[in-house]
Amino acid sequence: MSIHEGHRDRLKSRFRNEGLDNFDELYVLELLLFYCIPRKDTNPIAHRLLDRFGSLNGVLDATPEELEKVEGVNKSTSTFLSLIKQVGRYYQVKSAAPGEILRTVDQCGKYLVPYFFGRDTETVFLLCLDAKCKVLCCKKVGEGSVNSANVPVRRVVEIALGANATSVVLAHNHPTGLAIPSADDIQTTHRISAALDAVDITLVDHIVVSQDDFVSIVQSQYYKPLDMAGVQ
Repeated sequence: MSIHEGHRDRLKSRFRNEGLDNFDELYVLELLLFYCIPRKDTNPIAHRLLDRFGSLNGVLDATPEELEKVEGVNKSTSTFLSLIKQVGRYYQVKSAAPGEILRTVDQCGKYLVPYFFGRDTETVFLLCLDAKCKVLCCKKVGEGSVNSANVPVRRVVEIALGANATSVVLAHNHPTGLAIPSADDIQTTHRISAALDAVDITLVDHIVVSQDDFVSIVQSQYYKPLDMAGVQ
């Protein structure tokens, strides 16, 4: 057994016994690289990645194209590293399955936050509820800033009607800023509310997410729905 193979076994055993809590980010990255670079010393590659992107978070936030500019990183490695963050989001979203009852805006916000985990572009989701505030579905509406060009009203209405929703909650993220509603956010809220009202569906709220924080446009008093449809 080579020195490098011994290092791999020791690091894997340490993880199995202790978890990641006390790991330096270099070793976390090395551990990940073991599974996409099977027969090579991953320590120099981990150092180069951290030097290039500044932190483990920076590595996992980088695009495959950016990762492949680092010596020793091929398409297989860049794909694997790009997968990590999205698997984390997938896990969180699937932990909150359809059918959950959401009776308050706070519950809606907490339900929606995982959908934005690790997203570095503005993304819009529509949470659809039935008359008993049970989750019917939560679907992506689009990407880009929340304005008239990037949130197609027709798409929102189609999703709500297709889910047979009684009420909906619009949500989008501010990846690099605070969860504070902008003028575009408020204008879009009123525009979509009017379109949904025309087909007897209530826009209960528009929630702005930033990392693990969120702000309700209703609670901020920028918008008042015509009918709260059971959500408080």
